[in-house]
Order: sequence, then structure tokens, then C-alpha cells
Amino acid sequence: MAFKSSKGFSISLTEAMHILVSVATISLAFTLFPVGSFDFDKFTAILITVGAGFVLHELGHKYLAINYGAKAEYRAWTWGLFLALGMAFLTNGGFIFAAPGAVYIFGKTVSKEENGRIALAGPLVNLALAIVFLAIGVLLPNLSAIAGIGVYVNAFLGAFNLIPFPPLDGSKVFAWNKGVWAAIFLANASILFLLF
Repeated sequence: MAFKSSKGFSISLTEAMHILVSVATISLAFTLFPVGSFDFDKFTAILITVGAGFVLHELGHKYLAINYGAKAEYRAWTWGLFLALGMAFLTNGGFIFAAPGAVYIFGKTVSKEENGRIALAGPLVNLALAIVFLAIGVLLPNLSAIAGIGVYVNAFLGAFNLIPFPPLDGSKVFAWNKGVWAAIFLANASILFLLF
């Protein structure tokens, strides 16, 4: 059983479960961080902002890979999820690292350009979401707190994932096109520095 679109984009039940477990776990980790206690309102805000940023980032990779004729599936990384939860409890506000999983591409060897574009899709989605959350904060002031989290989380995810070191997306984008890498990295980073 799977969700399937007319263009071949589909999400299997197994993949959906991996996505749901990953989103729930990282949302819980960031809710517990930095004080180690659970707050339902904070969890909801993080689920909406971090969850959207994470899921749509990964689905951006998947969608473009499928458009290039490859197969792609998201898989959770169990140790990365445990690490995020552990750091939420143990670092006492210092730092949290979340590596919940990744989209694995198979079935076709993609070119250097295709690989770079597939890698860029996730940070581009985060940049778009940061702009959407920014607009929500401006147009709907009563949602400014959650919109602020959405702007920050997505700009951070976009910039962080574009650091040009493997296995991050930035290493593939940088190898393909340094100008495109710089433009999108600076766009995400500029939102972080200008607004926060």
C-alpha cells in the first residue's frame, strides 16, 4: 500500500512510518531541549515548524530524484534519532544534533549535475518555507511566535545542510556548481543573520 501520484512519486507505508517516527522523535527532542521537560504547546509549534521543514526537505530530494528517473526512499537513522533525544536530555542547553535519516537514491546512476540538483532541492525547500513563515509572521501577527520558529528552523536547516562537507547536501551542490551553492547558502544564512 502506498500513496502514488501520476508522475511516479509514491510513499510506501514503510517510508511513511520512517518519516512519522523521525518527525515525532526530532520534535520531541527539540521540545525537551534545553530544559528537559515536556510542554505540549511547544511540542505542537515544533512539530509544525521543524516537522514541515524536515519532511518537505527530504521529499524535495525524493521528488527531484524520481523526476531524473531514479528511485528514492526515506529511511530513518535509528542511532541519529537516539542521539538527538540523548542530547536533549544530557547537554543541558548546550547543543543538540539531529540526524534523523536521509533519502536514499537507487536504480539509476545520476550525473554530477543531477546529484547536485537533487541535493539542492532540500535546502531550496527550506529557503522557500523560511520565506513563507516570514510572510505569515508579517501578515498574521497573532501567529508571529510560531512563524518566527518556522523562519529560524528552516533558514538554519537550509544553511546547515549546505555546509560543503560530506555527507551534507552542500558537498554535492558545491561539487556541481559553486555559484549556485554560494547563492543559496548566502540566502539562507542571510535570513538567520538579519532576523536573529
